[in-house]
Amino acid sequence: MARVVIGLSGGVDSSVAAWLLKEQGHDVIGLFMVNWHDTTGTLEGDCPWHDDRTFAELVAKRIDIPLHVVDLSDEYRRRVVEYMFAEYERGRTPNPDVLCNREIKFDVFLKEALKLGAEYVATGHYCRKRETVAADGSVHYELLAGADPNKDQSYFLCQLSQEQLRYAMFPVGELLKPEVRRIAEEQRLATAKRKDSQGICFVGKVDLPVFLQQKLSSKKGNIHEIKAEWPKYAARPAEGDLAALAEPWRYTVRDGKKIGEHNGAHFYTIGQRKGLGIGGRKESLFIIATDVVQNVIYVGEGDAHPGLYRRALHIVPSEIHWIDPSQAMLPGESRRYEVRIRYRQPLQGATLRMCDDGAYILFDEPQRGIAAGQFAAWYDGDVLSGSGVIEK
Repeated sequence: MARVVIGLSGGVDSSVAAWLLKEQGHDVIGLFMVNWHDTTGTLEGDCPWHDDRTFAELVAKRIDIPLHVVDLSDEYRRRVVEYMFAEYERGRTPNPDVLCNREIKFDVFLKEALKLGAEYVATGHYCRKRETVAADGSVHYELLAGADPNKDQSYFLCQLSQEQLRYAMFPVGELLKPEVRRIAEEQRLATAKRKDSQGICFVGKVDLPVFLQQKLSSKKGNIHEIKAEWPKYAARPAEGDLAALAEPWRYTVRDGKKIGEHNGAHFYTIGQRKGLGIGGRKESLFIIATDVVQNVIYVGEGDAHPGLYRRALHIVPSEIHWIDPSQAMLPGESRRYEVRIRYRQPLQGATLRMCDDGAYILFDEPQRGIAAGQFAAWYDGDVLSGSGVIEK
């Protein structure tokens, strides 16, 4: 058996993961991360980690494992939150949870775990890992979707490397969420009935504009409506023109009518419905584009508005990541994958084409709300093969 350091978060998933490891006979050590101290914009009105730590301590005591506490807040601010601010300032939509796993849980946290003599690092993620041995004897690690289709969290780990996966253990990856709750109740773990965490990794649920105003100032701008009959929607690019199909819809203020004002284009994202403060419509208004240079938001009425949909997206070469680099595609290659561009989105059939200027993903069906800064992750069956930051 091995020495395993588990990230005890104060949630039910990591609690049960720790118990399972102990049952399997491993030498288990709990490690609780303090990653955020600021309460600005948090909807709970208090820093959530205080409660989380209490629950982690109760669980560690219950299953009789040591618990260490490490403050990684400086690294978290620098490597996750500052990135988040910078992306929103550019009018992009980052996913801080993906960054948190790549930069914190499986990097800074991993290094702390190794100081404690860890042979493996475990988390409560609903995903799985598989080892394969190549013909030359080298070991390769695959990241697989979790067994519970309703809780699969592999998307959040789409940026992990072979070295990071080598150390990773996912004890609840083969379980369904109700089974995890049942185990927690049977073992009388304090987290058995605790709600799942929501919002930004380690920060909690936030009022995003208030949170972002720590660094990004409010700036009054106009909201312009683009009608579904906008002429350029009818002029669809040819099927083979990947660059044109991946190009976002671009508008000027002359293309639509001013219908309201906002407090800063960088506080909004494509596909967003709430927070516009404009009512009296038959259908909801959705953001279809933001222009942070001119500080203009463009909206369209109804979920079927053509401005919400696109067939393709583009990822620049430097942002293409393969979980196993031996599977990487070369320019000129084309492969079928199933793709998602946000957590919980059902997998979408698509073709990934590698070109000299990066990767193009051409979807079988138009996709709603493709936004620069999001991560696209592509799957081959259960295996998450790679991912990349959407450039446009």
